[in-house]
Amino acid sequence: MKFMLQAGALLGTIAVALGAFGAHALKGTLEASGRADTFETAVKYQFYHAIALVLIGVLLSRAEGDAIKWLNWSGYSFAVGVVIFSGSLYTICFTGITKFGAVAPIGGVLMIVGWVLLFLTAGKLS
Repeated sequence: MKFMLQAGALLGTIAVALGAFGAHALKGTLEASGRADTFETAVKYQFYHAIALVLIGVLLSRAEGDAIKWLNWSGYSFAVGVVIFSGSLYTICFTGITKFGAVAPIGGVLMIVGWVLLFLTAGKLS
């Protein structure tokens, strides 16, 4: 529970900071390189999943039995998925090395797995 809440809060903090940094300090650079949309996508997905991690932390405080295990797997899938997905997009934006785009789908699949696990867990919650 504590990890999910802290991870969600940390990812949310970083998403807001990077979003502001991208919208102001990096705006010209991102637009000139044609990467503004890529950067915005990375920030949005990071923030959505930061909120999901906080939700999982709250649900964990009330969960029992197998639901705890499934919620933990969902949260870990979200956390690792964000690091891989958003991280690869940020890397593309900051370095221009587009080969990192090949890694992004792995993170996307992990985020999807997290949502599926959350859906399955919903049936186990009382």
